[in-house]
Amino acid sequence: MNTNTSLVLTVIGEDRPGLVESLAALVADHSGNWLESRMARLAGQFAGILHVEVPAEHRAALGQALKALDARGLKVTVTNQGTAEPEAPSQTVRMELVGHDRPGIVRQISRVIAAHGVNVQEIETCTESAPMTGDSLFRARARLHVPSSVDLSDLQEELEKVSHDLMVDLVFS
Repeated sequence: MNTNTSLVLTVIGEDRPGLVESLAALVADHSGNWLESRMARLAGQFAGILHVEVPAEHRAALGQALKALDARGLKVTVTNQGTAEPEAPSQTVRMELVGHDRPGIVRQISRVIAAHGVNVQEIETCTESAPMTGDSLFRARARLHVPSSVDLSDLQEELEKVSHDLMVDLVFS
């Protein structure tokens, strides 16, 4: 009986055409299945995380093939996914914030989120120029898993207190 091994791969390297294809070819060449991924170009670097399944008998060979990408400037770390513990009942909340950029915004917002036991499932941040003034704006979008035991209005109130100090607007949907 063939069993599959679930792996999480993290990748980083200087961005150039063909990086995703290199990864996809190795996964496919080892009878693997690409399940999900998040990848982006940041500051000239290509960075990503992906989840693959591979037959257990191909796991070691895939690991060696991925390690060989180091010579081509792509560092890949392979982690066995393991078994996930059942998640407590939660709800997904989307959070958006925008405000004048300055150091510490992510730290202050994430401190409140963590204090409530909320898990950040996905976050995307950027800085951009304000349309009228050209000032630097900070923008973030996040998907949060909020335990059922957390009162959303309390969480929003605490985030708004921090956002008021930071001049950040929050929108929950």
